Amino acid sequence: MTHTARKNRVAKATASRPLIALLAPLALSGLMFATPFVSTTVQADYPVRDIRLIVPWPAGGGADAISRKISNLAEQDLPKSIYVENIGGAITASGLMQLSKARPDGHTVGVMTYDSVITLPRGNLVPGYSLDRMIPFARITKEADAIVVSKRSGYESYEQLIEAARENPGTVRIGVAPQGSGPFLAVRRLEAATGVTFNVITYPGSSTAESEALLSGEIDGAISSLGDFSGILDSGDALGVVELSSEQNPAYPDVPPLSKLGGDLETGSFIVLAVPKGTPDDVISTLENAYHSAYETPEFQKWITGVGVTPSWLGSDEVNDWIAEYQQQTFNAMDELGL
Repeated sequence: MTHTARKNRVAKATASRPLIALLAPLALSGLMFATPFVSTTVQADYPVRDIRLIVPWPAGGGADAISRKISNLAEQDLPKSIYVENIGGAITASGLMQLSKARPDGHTVGVMTYDSVITLPRGNLVPGYSLDRMIPFARITKEADAIVVSKRSGYESYEQLIEAARENPGTVRIGVAPQGSGPFLAVRRLEAATGVTFNVITYPGSSTAESEALLSGEIDGAISSLGDFSGILDSGDALGVVELSSEQNPAYPDVPPLSKLGGDLETGSFIVLAVPKGTPDDVISTLENAYHSAYETPEFQKWITGVGVTPSWLGSDEVNDWIAEYQQQTFNAMDELGL
């Protein structure tokens, strides 16, 4: 057979073979389709390692406890564990900056609170911090602020507290988070509504510092959620006198909502979960489903109401619109008070 005839025969045979047969050796050797195959496998196998949950407050506060509880339940629907890392500082910015810089693969999740959504954006307090660098995918709780008084203060009701502040302006000591926080705005709005003046003392960090100040007698009262003070409320070292809400909290039937006492003021915080911008939609969906399943368990519902916090779920389709609306309403209130 001549060289030309042999060449034609090989070409004819090659043309008649299926394309897949020609590509198979290359695919097996990893020279072709490497990127699509790897990408598909990674997404399908998510999570491939334990998930880091950044709680931007020190351990021991209400946000920390709630985040740990629901994550312990959520990981039961996942092949890997969820572990908590507390990174406090800069009014949640220290932890959330780490979240925003993390690889967007679903293996880092962060907890956002009032300060993350209102305080930091309002004041542009931390260079580089931006909500645009994170994707909220679930709201877990929505909890009202409350006034809790120390047993040592001698106050036994909201009316007594207000009357004392009216008779002796600037003498009733109220502990709150720093200026720009939800509780700080709440105490200023309460002063404006009642015409009284408190001696407002701020405590950075979680409500743990305020609990310690209440126990030592350093302050007469404090503003945060009832859940944040559940330990000293249960022990009898503190008393909840009012919740800044229009609805009765079933976990604390002896603490009246402000509406029952003739007031009209609703303030509070919440817990929102977020991932870094760029996280794939299917990964977000996996996380959302796991946390939603945990949220709906009787165990979580019983536990969360037991610590005085209202469960309130919003998924990825709703939470971003809610944040935008909540921001606008709160910023308007701040503008009215000149804060």
